[in-house]
Amino acid sequence: MAHVNLLPWRAERRKLREREFYGQLGGAFVAGLGFVLLWAIWMSARVDNQNDRNAILQGEIKQLDVKIDKIKDLEKVREHLLARKQIIEQLQSDRSKMVHLFDELVKTIPSSVRLTSLKQAGDTMSLDGVAQSNASVAEYMRNIEVSPWMGHVDLRSTINNHDASRMPYGFGVSVKLSKPKPDDAGAAGAPAEAGSAAASAHAASVPDSLPPAHAVAPAVKPAAAPAPENKPAAAAVKGGAKA
Repeated sequence: MAHVNLLPWRAERRKLREREFYGQLGGAFVAGLGFVLLWAIWMSARVDNQNDRNAILQGEIKQLDVKIDKIKDLEKVREHLLARKQIIEQLQSDRSKMVHLFDELVKTIPSSVRLTSLKQAGDTMSLDGVAQSNASVAEYMRNIEVSPWMGHVDLRSTINNHDASRMPYGFGVSVKLSKPKPDDAGAAGAPAEAGSAAASAHAASVPDSLPPAHAVAPAVKPAAAPAPENKPAAAAVKGGAKA
């Protein structure tokens, strides 16, 4: 005998499939939620790790900034020391410059010129003075230009005061100071050495050309001293006269 299923099996199968679908959907949702949670935890760990690394880098950067500031301070101190060293070296090199400069001023100034003021600013020297004429000023400028310690000279002013003094012309010049090269210094020292040698030779030759002292002094006749051997002869003459 055949069995006929009169129950609503299609509805039961539909409900079964719906339950399976919702179960699968719930499982997928739970799996997705778990994946999202795991991903969030992993990313949070990575962010925390990166933050820790950033904090370490920030600390290192701060330490490097402190070291950089110290290096900058050391650079400033180094520059200051180098500037002081340069000033000291310049003072050492220019220590004898003023001596030579004043010596050159004495050598170059003519007898018809007199200086009234002298002022130095760096490598430039301003000279003011009076002279007998403009020719004396020109001679003084030529002497300055040939000096090894002084270079180019510019005439700032020249005025005729029209007074009755011996030096009626006032003038002002600007001189560019210079340092002689070793060759120039040797050439400048050669005439001085030649002059001193000539002076020594002249001084050595002067005593030879003068007559000796005993030749210049007048001859003085010595007083005749009485001879003791003449006394007996004189006594004998007197005795003969008495006889």
